[in-house]
Amino acid sequence: MRRARPGPGILTDVPESTAGRRGSELLIVRNPDQASKLPYLMLLPLGDGLVFRTSDTWPRTKALYCHPVARDEWPAEPELVERTPIRSCVRRGAAIDLVLERGRENRSQLVYTTARGRDVVFWQLPRTRKQARPDVRTPTARAAGVPDLEIVVDTREQYAYRFAGQQVTTVKRALACGDYAVTVEGRVVAAVERKSLADLVSSLLAGTLRYAVGDLAALPRAAVVVEDRYSGVYRLDRVRPAVVADGLAELQVRWPTVPIVFAETRPLAEQWTYRYLAAASVWGRTELAVAARLGPDAPPPETAAAPGTTPAPPTSEVRAWARASGLDVPDRGRLRPEVWAAWRAAHGQ
Repeated sequence: MRRARPGPGILTDVPESTAGRRGSELLIVRNPDQASKLPYLMLLPLGDGLVFRTSDTWPRTKALYCHPVARDEWPAEPELVERTPIRSCVRRGAAIDLVLERGRENRSQLVYTTARGRDVVFWQLPRTRKQARPDVRTPTARAAGVPDLEIVVDTREQYAYRFAGQQVTTVKRALACGDYAVTVEGRVVAAVERKSLADLVSSLLAGTLRYAVGDLAALPRAAVVVEDRYSGVYRLDRVRPAVVADGLAELQVRWPTVPIVFAETRPLAEQWTYRYLAAASVWGRTELAVAARLGPDAPPPETAAAPGTTPAPPTSEVRAWARASGLDVPDRGRLRPEVWAAWRAAHGQ
């Protein structure tokens, strides 16, 4: 979203300052309005109190949109989420500088501006603005020479990439894993899982990221893209950074075929996803063409015999053995790696 300069009179109803007032606190409570998309209410001690609806309790990785509301919207019996002493809360022009009484992540700013012709408020950290607009311009040249790439977007993806400015067609479809994928002859050949830093950390700690990466590893090609810098891991204040860093390292060692890429911002993550899937689409079509020339019974590359070892049998022989052993195998095409592993184990190879 393009931000404009603040218009005149936007902050006319905000007192100049109540900085350093003894006993002042930042209060954040649950929004009692269940229909609102902003689940929190924030109260700033300026004048009689400024109340905002907001989507989170602190702008850790990106600027948060805040919706100013009337003071009487503050609930009579609030469900308290956070209560933090304030060191300073000062209006400076079209912004409010907020400093909390805590060691880390203590400085933020509420900026009054205009966007698309209306007044808006964004709550951001000092580094948010630097990260939001890196000094790069993403290219518009089509990736891998693909004139019209079709990208499948998972139906559960709420705020999906639009791939604006690129020669891309998107279709909504349920994906077994990943948020974006490309198919070749109806088969998913590559997928990308998108994560914000907050989502990455929460899914890692909850253990769900391990299963997600494990599912991605079953695809021919897959990756996880993070809309933030890797350095953001070491700025976390609600979890030990070493725990997150060790968890990410363990995932990469366990599933080395699924890279975790930190792309700094959402636009750069979108650009990386587009070019990765385009390259995977070209690769997938080339692989299918080679497989068609070799025939349906050609063993996959990973089953080729090393020098001095017993050559791998034809796929048809392994297919017949698997059926006799009660394994579920397709009538044609490649066999799953676990079928080849079972055959090698049964034959002492």
